[in-house]
Amino acid sequence: MSVDITLGPRPDEPGPAVGGPDAYPPETGARLAADAGVIIERYPHPRSALLPLLHLVQSQDGCLTRAGIRFCATQLGLTDAEVTAVATFYSMYRHSPTGEYLVGVCTNTLCAVMGGDEILQTLESELGVHAGQTTPDGRVTLEHIECNAACDYAPVVMVNWEFFDNQTPSSATALVAALRSGEAVTPTRGSPLCTFRQTARILAGLPPVGDGADRGSPC
Repeated sequence: MSVDITLGPRPDEPGPAVGGPDAYPPETGARLAADAGVIIERYPHPRSALLPLLHLVQSQDGCLTRAGIRFCATQLGLTDAEVTAVATFYSMYRHSPTGEYLVGVCTNTLCAVMGGDEILQTLESELGVHAGQTTPDGRVTLEHIECNAACDYAPVVMVNWEFFDNQTPSSATALVAALRSGEAVTPTRGSPLCTFRQTARILAGLPPVGDGADRGSPC
């Protein structure tokens, strides 16, 4: 008996595992290198900074690209293959262009029992996209999540990894409508809501920049 395991993008993300250009323009590379230097000096070994550097390049591109992979490899003295092996392991690193707001709907056991499947189906109909796709206006990417680790607040929707607890189809619909119209929304708990790229920059350990501040983001 043999088992064929295909490595590549997650099931809800079509396309190659990592695409895009092979290198950044010189001015972009220089700016990212300055940020990378701040991050790398925090660690006793440069390669330990790989995860935050992946968030850094994701904040630049909205997903991982070949340019981002090569940038991280160059900064840390690694090969492209070594960086790609890490980048394709963790689900927080996106392999396809992501909207300003990554909306994740949990449909694991408890959330499903409490209405998670209905929420996901409602949002797919409301947004006109399936899980893994982005609305034509680039505002919302819908994601199907196996578990948000918040079962006591089921069903849970996450937006850029911030919690929106005890959701219903109607409240989730109102949430995405507000995100698309540029209204400020407040997570049930945690930090103020930032855009996807701002959140990636924060996860890299750097202060956010105002790429979405004029469209309802408090960052």
